[in-house]
Amino acid sequence: MSQIKSASFVKSSSNLEECPEPDLPEYAFIGRSNVGKSSLINMLTNRKQLAKVSGKPGKTQLINHFLIDDTWYLVDLPGYGWAQASKKEIAKWKVFTEDYFKKRPNLSCVFVLIDSRLDPQKKDLDFVQNLGENGIPLAFIFTKADKLGVNKSMSNMARFRKALLKTWEALPPFFMTSAENGHGKEELLKYIDDINQEITM
Repeated sequence: MSQIKSASFVKSSSNLEECPEPDLPEYAFIGRSNVGKSSLINMLTNRKQLAKVSGKPGKTQLINHFLIDDTWYLVDLPGYGWAQASKKEIAKWKVFTEDYFKKRPNLSCVFVLIDSRLDPQKKDLDFVQNLGENGIPLAFIFTKADKLGVNKSMSNMARFRKALLKTWEALPPFFMTSAENGHGKEELLKYIDDINQEITM
């Protein structure tokens, strides 16, 4: 079973130039505000407070790097969509996250978090369409599977796939998770392990 043994905060950056040296594989996590990103990161790393959990949309405002098992970086990015912040601040986040996606040479995968309780949202679809058009490697993580039950969550995930297939020829990987009960943790970490092994081969 894939398991994270060590996780430590490295630094927060307000632009690409401030990020750590791009010398390890990097996995970025992003989603709409309040999608459960911090809770998921804490579940994956077995740390209760590695990423700050907040009920306030827009808590993450910088590019946050965490070193995992001394072999890869987990990157916590500001959410997109509504947040309790000024339009100027939100516009600034958008600029540096897009810069990060397009220019970070060691970015191995962007995990886009989707709330499994919701029907396909235009904001999510538009966001991933932009990533796809720019050739950025990505995968989907559907969060909060425990809230509705796995069957209903899977149904919403299937509808999201169907919506994507209107414009996508082949779909990225999909994962269903719950930060409450750890559902999906093993599959997600194995996926990261597999990519890391390909990189080092």
